[in-house]
Amino acid sequence: MSAVLCRALRVSKFISVGALRFSSGCEQRLRGSLLSGDVDRFGGVTVRDFPPQINEDEFKDLLRESLGQWRSEGRVAVWLHVPITQSRLAAAAACHGFSFHHARRDVAVLSLWVGPGPDRLPDFATHQIGVAGAVVNESCGKVLVVQDRNKTQNAWKFPGGLSDVGENIGDTAVREVFEETGVRSEFRSLLSIRQQHKHPGAFGMSDMYLICRLHPLSYDINFCTHECLRCDWLDLAELAKTTETTPITSRIAKLLLHGLERGFHNIDLCVEELPAVYSGMFYQLYHRPLPEV
Repeated sequence: MSAVLCRALRVSKFISVGALRFSSGCEQRLRGSLLSGDVDRFGGVTVRDFPPQINEDEFKDLLRESLGQWRSEGRVAVWLHVPITQSRLAAAAACHGFSFHHARRDVAVLSLWVGPGPDRLPDFATHQIGVAGAVVNESCGKVLVVQDRNKTQNAWKFPGGLSDVGENIGDTAVREVFEETGVRSEFRSLLSIRQQHKHPGAFGMSDMYLICRLHPLSYDINFCTHECLRCDWLDLAELAKTTETTPITSRIAKLLLHGLERGFHNIDLCVEELPAVYSGMFYQLYHRPLPEV
């Protein structure tokens, strides 16, 4: 072998080894691995873990390879749960057609439909749930009401607030009543549901407002002065006819009067817990009680 050829081979070997030595760890991963994710029952893939130091260009390449694999496997959708500390990856994902689906706290969720036909991914939740508790003292026909401090009109209403994620509406009513008034109570039934769209207090989305009937376990008022201007036990008949209240409060006061006079079984939507189709899960069904046979 000539000296020139030997020298050329040594240089070629050095360049090859050097390129491998100085390539980033992410670049090496691109050659041999893909993004890993959980497959749901609908055929979608959810990715929550990303290489910590990967840059946009590296992630763009990694995502391209992963999408190719998922498409070959017949997956129909991809969900990327991108933490705020890696928000740079959202721009790279957008290059592949991903768009924001929703965000909560420190995670943004991007989605892409990769199945056949038009995009069939559901929109994110469009409603907020507000729950109020009508605490009725059946012995004297009075109900617990408050006036909100942050309202322009000081109208009597039932204490309440927004339901937390994963919280049953009865638990919300009991919690909110105690936080606002200091009165302890227990859930008895669902009375009404109000639906309102383009609600200013729900960021322009839809609002569901539920009113529950509660039974008092204590009666002394110690209301929250940050949220409430006034709090009192008012006679139901007075609340039903006063002009210092909201239309829904007046209507429910009349409904409660009817129940007080003719039996709450005529107005109550009671709750029953039933097993869901998802293994090990349950749901609450609210309905009028069935007549006993």
